Amino acid sequence: MPDAATALGRWKPPALAVLAGLLVALSMPPWGFWPLAFVGVVGFEATLGDRLTRRQRAAVGFAFGAAWMYVGMAWMWYLTVPGYLLTCALFAALHAAAAALAPTGPWRTIGRPAAHTLVEIVRMSFPFGGVPLATIGISQAAGPLLGVARLGGVILLTWMVFQVGCALAGPAPAVPKTVARRRSGVRGQPHGVIALAAIALLIVLAAVAPEGSDVDGESLTIAAVQGGGRQGTSALDVPSSQVTQAHLDATATIEPDPELDLVVWPENGIDVNGRPFVGSDAQLAIAAEAARLGVPFAVGVTVDSEYSLHPVDDSFVNAQVVVTPDGQVTSGYEKVHIVPFGEYVPMRGLLEALGAPLDQIPSDATPGNGPAVIELADGTELGVMISWEVFFAERGRAAADGAILLNPTNGASYTGTILQTQQIASSKLRAAETGRWVVQVSPTGFSAFVSPDGEVYQRTGVSERKVITMDVPLRHGSTWYSTMGDQPWILIVVALLGTALWFGEWRPLRLGDRPRITPRASA
Repeated sequence: MPDAATALGRWKPPALAVLAGLLVALSMPPWGFWPLAFVGVVGFEATLGDRLTRRQRAAVGFAFGAAWMYVGMAWMWYLTVPGYLLTCALFAALHAAAAALAPTGPWRTIGRPAAHTLVEIVRMSFPFGGVPLATIGISQAAGPLLGVARLGGVILLTWMVFQVGCALAGPAPAVPKTVARRRSGVRGQPHGVIALAAIALLIVLAAVAPEGSDVDGESLTIAAVQGGGRQGTSALDVPSSQVTQAHLDATATIEPDPELDLVVWPENGIDVNGRPFVGSDAQLAIAAEAARLGVPFAVGVTVDSEYSLHPVDDSFVNAQVVVTPDGQVTSGYEKVHIVPFGEYVPMRGLLEALGAPLDQIPSDATPGNGPAVIELADGTELGVMISWEVFFAERGRAAADGAILLNPTNGASYTGTILQTQQIASSKLRAAETGRWVVQVSPTGFSAFVSPDGEVYQRTGVSERKVITMDVPLRHGSTWYSTMGDQPWILIVVALLGTALWFGEWRPLRLGDRPRITPRASA
C-alpha cells in the first residue's frame, strides 16, 4: 500500500538513528565496547545523508541523541527522575539542532562533526554547571585514543570520533562501490581525506607531547579505605556514625608499616551533624588511628558551613581534610563544583512554591573557592577532586598543582554501576590530561589507583570492605592540555563549523552575489 510505504519511509530514518544512538550508548561504561562509538556515528551520518529536509534531519538528530542519553545517563534516575527525563530530552534536542543546522553537501563531512562536538561542549557546562557524563570522551577512555587527552582533552577526543565516523560514512574519503552502483553520479570528495590526515597528525603529535615525569623516583605509599555497604542508600537511610564506623573497622585491619605514608578515606566518610569536626568523637577516632599507624589521614568530612573556612548560615560544606598523627587538622579543601539536586537545589524557591518534595536536600551546600590542593607535613601537595568534580576537566587542571590527584567520592546513592564505571573512566581521562596518578576512593565502590597512561590497578568490587595499598609515584611537569585547557580547541571547532557553513551550500549571500544552485551530493 502506498500509504503504508510512505509511513515506513517516514519512520525509517529515526528508527535507524535510535539504533545508532544505542550503539554509542553501549560504547560507554559499564558496557565499554568503545569501537561502537565509531560504528554509531557512521550509522548516524549514513542515516542523515544528504537528501533529508531540515525537519527530517532534526528528527533524526533527536532520535540519535535520545537513545544515547537515556541509556548512557540512566544513573540520573536515582538522583532526580524529573531531572533525568528533562535533561536527556534537552541534550537530545541540542543534537537535533546540530543535525538541522549543519551544512549538507560535501562540506557536511567537516560541518557535522564540528556541530555535534559543540553540543557536547555545551553540555559540559549547561545546565546547572553541566552534566558531562555519557560523553564520547568517556567512551574512549578504554580505547587507543586515550593519549590524545594530554593534547586536547575530551573535546579533541569527541571531535575525532565524530570526524572519523562522518568521513567514513559521508561523501569522502570514498563512496563504497555498493552505494555508487545504486546511485548514479556519486563520487568521492577530498574533505574526509584531509580530515583523516589531520587526525593522524594529531595522534602522532599526542604521542610525542609532554606527559609529565616522575619526581626523581619519589613516591607515597597510600592506603585507600573502602568501608563497604549497600548501594541505593542515602544519608537519611544510613546513619553517618555507621558509615564512619565501617571505615574505622576497615582501617583497623591496616598494620603499622614504616613504608606507609598516607591513609585516604572517601567523601562523606564523616558527618559531624551540626558540630565542629575538630574535637568531635570522629576526629578523635581518626587521630587515634593516625597515631597508631604514624601517618597522616586525608578524610572526607561533611560539616555545617558555620564551622568551615567560609561560614554561611543554614548551609554545609563538603571537604577533604588532613589529620596528622598528633591529632592536628593541618590542611583542607572544600568542594568547589557541587552537585545540582544532590548538594543543592537550583531554583529552590520556585520548586518549593510548586510543592516539589525536597526533604532529602533540606539545605544547600556552599561551594569552596580555595586552591584544589591539600598539603602534607613535609610540604608535598596533593590535588583534590571531590566526587562529581572528577567529571570536569577544569577541576583536574586546578588540582594538577599537586603531585598526585585524589578523588574521594561517594556513589552509595546509585544502584548499578553506570555512574561508578563512568567515574573510573573519568579518572583515567583526568590522569591522562594532567600526567598525574589518580587515587579514587569510595565507600561502596569503586576504589582504584589509576596511572597517567590509563592503567587501573586494584579496583575494588561494589559494596565490599577493602583496603588497597600502592606505592604511587609523585609527578611533576605539565601536559599541553593542562597548560592550554579547552579554549583553543573550542575556537578550532567553531572555526571548522563556520568554514563548513561558509563554503557549504548554506553559504550566506553577500552584497552583489547571485543566488547559487549547488547540486546535492547523492551519497
